[in-house]
Amino acid sequence: MNRGIVLLSLLALAASSVQAQVYRSVDEQGNVTFTDQASSGGEEVNVKPVTTVTLPNAEDVRQLEAQQEKPSVDDQTPAKPYSRVGFDAPEDDTAFHSGNGDMTFAVSSQPALRNGHLFEVSLDGQPIGQNASGQFALQNVFRGTHNASVKVIDRDGRIVQSGQSITFTIHRPSVLNRNRNN
Repeated sequence: MNRGIVLLSLLALAASSVQAQVYRSVDEQGNVTFTDQASSGGEEVNVKPVTTVTLPNAEDVRQLEAQQEKPSVDDQTPAKPYSRVGFDAPEDDTAFHSGNGDMTFAVSSQPALRNGHLFEVSLDGQPIGQNASGQFALQNVFRGTHNASVKVIDRDGRIVQSGQSITFTIHRPSVLNRNRNN
């Protein structure tokens, strides 16, 4: 007999025996009991398999984060290849009106981006995009004060260099104010 078929049959048998049956019964007082033992008056319950998620080892996560923080260095690239990585617009500590919440970030570097590098802009700690053009259009940004940051990443997603962070405030008309004027 083929060993593969035998092995497959044993695995199928082992997998089927792992799933236990669940039974539901109700006593004279109306108490409901669930058990893995069949009893008279008990009915079998179909239980959906439980989804489990295995979290990565904390040390592996720390090592990955440390690796991403290290600049990507090859023989021709200095540790800080850019003298400046920052925002051209909006300016730091500014406030502006945007009725619909639309805005554009403009970022640049000195010298210009190297081949294989991208700008990555984050708004309030959440990445909003990556590109080499340095223009990031956003729609419907909520009113209030926000923080934005920029970094340069390589084609593997590793941080080459962190850049400037800015704070800005968007003013938007309130629905409450519109109703007062009508």
